[in-house]
Amino acid sequence: MGAYILRRLALIIPTLFGIMLINFTLTQFVPGGPVEQVLAQLEGGGDVFENIAGGADSAGGGGDIGANGGGDDRYLGARGLPPEFIAELEAQFGFDKPAHIRFANMIWDYMRLDFGESYFRSISVVDLVIEKLPVSITLGLWSTVIAYLVSIPLGIRKAVRDGTSFDTWTSGLIIVAYAIPGFLFAILLLVLFAGGSYFQWFPLRGLTSDNFDELSAFGKVIDYFWHITLPVLASTISAFATLTLLTKNSFLDEIKKQYVMTAKAKGLAENRVLYGHVFRNAMLIIIAGFPAVFVSVFFGGSLIIETIFSLDGLGRMGFEAAVARDYPVIFGTLFVFGLIGLVVGLLSDLMYVWIDPRIDFETRET
Repeated sequence: MGAYILRRLALIIPTLFGIMLINFTLTQFVPGGPVEQVLAQLEGGGDVFENIAGGADSAGGGGDIGANGGGDDRYLGARGLPPEFIAELEAQFGFDKPAHIRFANMIWDYMRLDFGESYFRSISVVDLVIEKLPVSITLGLWSTVIAYLVSIPLGIRKAVRDGTSFDTWTSGLIIVAYAIPGFLFAILLLVLFAGGSYFQWFPLRGLTSDNFDELSAFGKVIDYFWHITLPVLASTISAFATLTLLTKNSFLDEIKKQYVMTAKAKGLAENRVLYGHVFRNAMLIIIAGFPAVFVSVFFGGSLIIETIFSLDGLGRMGFEAAVARDYPVIFGTLFVFGLIGLVVGLLSDLMYVWIDPRIDFETRET
């Protein structure tokens, strides 16, 4: 097992390098770089994000990252600005260097855990991610926990009572839940329970109330759960449906196997057969996939749900960075999340071995 872990760890470096190289190359062909965003703001006024959509048009079509080091003829919208100013702006963003030099410098900085500073927010990428983490932790952690706590018992019950009326009507509810988009369910929750048209039981925005610091410890806990109830429910609905059906099918496959029939023939109680024999084998794929499920929910927080509930998390931050061409934020978070994703893939394999020691990755060909 040790040799397998070492091989997987060794593969992380070239895989991560390939991820960064592909994404960096693709950005060379995306019009409207940071320099053009600044020039559009200087000419049009207003906030940078308000000028991004029309930035390329106001710049006469503009250029891309690889072209940002050119002369002022590449910024048609900046004809009234002196070339010296544009050259200074390009040097400030680092676009006075060739693309391969910029990529090499970026990788070298990342190897030293230096992720740079946001172009437009005057804050380091690390501090920016830390600032947004509470929202993503809240949505990711509680959505995953609730999905597992509800889906596993429900899936087991459906497997045991397969074909009964209970299985039929719960399957109908699950299909409906899976078919409803998370953002539509979020709007429905707001209309029903957040003062839209019916009840005003929950707040509309934020993770805490304005007077959160003045509350007692118990009051802070209540206030926190009061605020996260609706967004967590909205982000859980699709995962809940998928996990329930996965649990049911996994248990059905195990229940039909010969060793279960043998255990029942020996006179073992149904619960002992189910939880003493079937449970461990059926839960293998579900429990082993927990790290990947958590990370996918944690880092892939729904932008739309965050926007609907006015939550400033990683999903919203990533969208704004992409729109503003804030490359330090985009590539810094891509590097960190890519690394975490690769490590989690290894952890998922180790979870398989921990749950079922019969699995031996050493025997697999690499």
